[in-house]
Amino acid sequence: MPYTVTPTALHGVLILEPKVFGDARGFFFESFNARDFAQCTGLDVQFVQDNHSKSAKGVLRGLHYQIAHPQGKLVRVTQGEVFDVAVDLRRSSPGFGKWVGVLLSAENNRQLWIPPGFAHGFLVTSDSAEFLYKTTDYWYPEHERSLLWNDPGIGIDWPLEGEPLLAAKDAAAVSLAVAPSFAWLPQR
Repeated sequence: MPYTVTPTALHGVLILEPKVFGDARGFFFESFNARDFAQCTGLDVQFVQDNHSKSAKGVLRGLHYQIAHPQGKLVRVTQGEVFDVAVDLRRSSPGFGKWVGVLLSAENNRQLWIPPGFAHGFLVTSDSAEFLYKTTDYWYPEHERSLLWNDPGIGIDWPLEGEPLLAAKDAAAVSLAVAPSFAWLPQR
C-alpha cells in the first residue's frame, strides 16, 4: 500500500503517511494518487482546488469552514511544522464539538484528511511553514465562517508560546455555542 492510514479519535478524520523512498541523493514519494487514495481510505472524493500558504512562527490560521459548499480537505506541510486541528461541526455526530490535533511537518510527511462538516485550523510551531491542501469544493467567501480558536467549550490544547498571530476574521470568530453548524452530513 502506498499509504499507511491511521484513524483518529474523530470518525472520518484520517492520518495518511506515504511511503517515502530515500537514499544519499534525497527522497521521493507520491504526495497524491487518486486511485491509491481511494483504495487506502475507501473514499471516493474529487479534489477541485489546491491551496498553498506560507506563515511565520506563531501564526494561527482558523478555525475555518464553509456553511454551504462544505469542503473536505487533504492537508500537508512541505516546509516546517504545524499543529493541525479539526473540530467536528456535524450535529448528528457523536463527536460534535470535539477536536483532534496532529503534528504535520516536512520531516514526517504526514497528511490529514478532514471530511466536510469540520472546522479546520493550524498553528505554525517552526520558524515558518509552507502548508498545502486540496479541497473537494471551491472557496466561497460568502459561506466561510470562523470558529473561535480558543473557545473554552471546545478546549483545544494548542502548543502556544505566547499569544498567536491572528487574521482579523479569526480574532472576530464566534464560539461553538453560537456558530452555525451542520444538521447532517455523511460521516465518511
